[in-house]
Amino acid sequence: MSVAGKVRVKQVKSAIGYNRRQRATLRGLGLRRLHQVVELEDTPAVRGMIAKVRHLVVVVED
Repeated sequence: MSVAGKVRVKQVKSAIGYNRRQRATLRGLGLRRLHQVVELEDTPAVRGMIAKVRHLVVVVED
């Protein structure tokens, strides 16, 4: 990870065809388009959101 207490998440698969809650989770993470990378605080809530859409995103290690 780039900075202590941060996690970088990249969307690698489209949310088309997945349910509304999964699309809302992506938006909650700040992801709007494919291959976009966002840096978020590494909290249990964020980790839980990542786990819910783990088939659509990857955690980027720098």
